[in-house]
Amino acid sequence: MRLEAKNLVFSYGERKVLDGLTFSVTEGSFTGVIGPNGSGKTTLFKLLTGVLTTQSGSILLDSCPLRSFPRRALAQQMAVVSQEADGGLLFTVEELVGMGRAPFLGRFQGESVADRQVVREALEMTGCLHLRGRIVGELSGGERQRVTIARALAQQPQVLLLDEPTSHLDIGYQQEILDLVKRLNASQGMTVLAVLHDLNLAAYYSDTLLLLHEGKLWAAGSPVEVITADNVAAVYRTRVLVTPHPVLGAPTVSFLPGKRTVAASKNIRVHVLAGGGSAGELLRDLTEAGFAVTTGVLNIGDSDWEAAKSLAVPAVTEAPFSPISQERHYENLDLISRAAVVVLAEIPVGYGNVLNLRAAVAALAAGKKVYLLEERPKLPRDFTGGEALEILTEIKGSDQAVVVESKARLYRALAELVTSGAPAGSP
Repeated sequence: MRLEAKNLVFSYGERKVLDGLTFSVTEGSFTGVIGPNGSGKTTLFKLLTGVLTTQSGSILLDSCPLRSFPRRALAQQMAVVSQEADGGLLFTVEELVGMGRAPFLGRFQGESVADRQVVREALEMTGCLHLRGRIVGELSGGERQRVTIARALAQQPQVLLLDEPTSHLDIGYQQEILDLVKRLNASQGMTVLAVLHDLNLAAYYSDTLLLLHEGKLWAAGSPVEVITADNVAAVYRTRVLVTPHPVLGAPTVSFLPGKRTVAASKNIRVHVLAGGGSAGELLRDLTEAGFAVTTGVLNIGDSDWEAAKSLAVPAVTEAPFSPISQERHYENLDLISRAAVVVLAEIPVGYGNVLNLRAAVAALAAGKKVYLLEERPKLPRDFTGGEALEILTEIKGSDQAVVVESKARLYRALAELVTSGAPAGSP
């Protein structure tokens, strides 16, 4: 069944929590609803489930107004799973799941053989059949939630609404519950709308996402279209790194922790020689501290490239899986020439990026101070048959080179540079 909302408006007193919300949920799809606290998710869910009555606008189920359905008829089409398994703690699992047949029974009518078969199938689909004689209150949180879903399935609904179904569950149960819902969505053709708090889970399981912000629809579309660094920054007011999941390809959100204690930089230009995932945290900390950071040479798709892109750090980039070309090397040298200092991150060095070490040598020759970050000195880094080690030895032999054993020491050294009134570098 197709679920639609048209121009929904809802207020609690003078506080408007939904403001002209319009969307549609395609039949047979898995649609996730995301958004920060106060965005209107809970109110929307209560309107969809009939707990609240629409003040303005309409909700349609297969083009028919939701309010036109008698409660019993609606329960035969739509089932609801709330955040926590609610009620029924003293019943057996089979008894509780059997309550899902209530919309199909008369006031004094008992379950038929057919009803009991539906209950058994719901227990089997959710992996709860072996629990049927257990008391619900004795079950774990994940087991209770599976039983709640089984009760919903016993209604044989065409639409399943879930309100943060994995709330308060550990990661194993979260995956188990959403795997179950996704499997039912695919095998039964059931339309699913789930309010989800976790952006990564929403991206992994949803076909379509609705991103709410201040009672309005901020973005709608596929997870790739909706979960972007810009959207998350605007709606959640936090900076994140959004990268493709290495297996699923879905967007994965990594939150960037708050500012570190690094001295105010007065916009001193720092060029970071990076790559191979060696400098993401470094780029973030220096940028947060106000340094004018540049970096290179980075292969497109490298995690350092992703970090630089997310932080809006100017970077010299090379094609994916390609060796650094002379053209890109010269661009790197140009950024170095404009920097006050250069930081050589703990990069793994192969034949493809050995020119980044050559760039450090050039920086020293130009009179630049070069800081070598070596937090893990025993980590194998030379994959050039000895060439990289020779260049590193040459770099360390320079009076302008400073080896630092931790980021904390690097930041202290840069703080001293700031307080000494050193030149900031050229734009």
